[in-house]
Amino acid sequence: MAKTTFAEEIYLRALTGKVVGESILGGYNKVAFVSVKNTICSAISAAAEAAFIMTSKGRAIHLIAEDGNADQVAASVEEFDPEAVILMFGGETPIEETKKLFVETLKALSGADLDADIIIHVRIFAAGGLDQALKDSEVEEYLTNSDVYVYTVDLDRGLVIYNSVYFEEKPTLERLGELPVTAEHADLLNRSLRDKTLTWA
Repeated sequence: MAKTTFAEEIYLRALTGKVVGESILGGYNKVAFVSVKNTICSAISAAAEAAFIMTSKGRAIHLIAEDGNADQVAASVEEFDPEAVILMFGGETPIEETKKLFVETLKALSGADLDADIIIHVRIFAAGGLDQALKDSEVEEYLTNSDVYVYTVDLDRGLVIYNSVYFEEKPTLERLGELPVTAEHADLLNRSLRDKTLTWA
């Protein structure tokens, strides 16, 4: 049981979304945000979107992935024509359902006319969502021919890590940058993800 309240979980997503929106997305002009329909994913997506708009003065579109609407989501992304698509899949939706939506969304995007970077949220990556998606031949071809990135966290050092994904026998991460977070942010990450309070926070 995590040592966090639901309110702290929302605040944690706001802090993480701010880092993602400012430091990871800040170099883009147009970004499509796609998340699943739950409170926590909506919180991190909205925080990242707001930080992106404030930092880059760019344009964004926010789409919700639900069962049966993957083609509609992909069509909206294609019409928007973004430079990057960030897939915010995680939160309180059961992980197997989340992975299914993630794969369906990527499959639909693979059929769209897009020239956009794909950025993957740490939660779906850590849960094996990318591995599952690559079992689909259309998704595998799409991703191996795209620029794909994922952000992860170093809980001990209080860092958000930005990685490029290379596809060999299995997805391999190459670290592109380290984004230090505040002591408060690191403490919340540790309490939420591994039930550990940081003594230095």
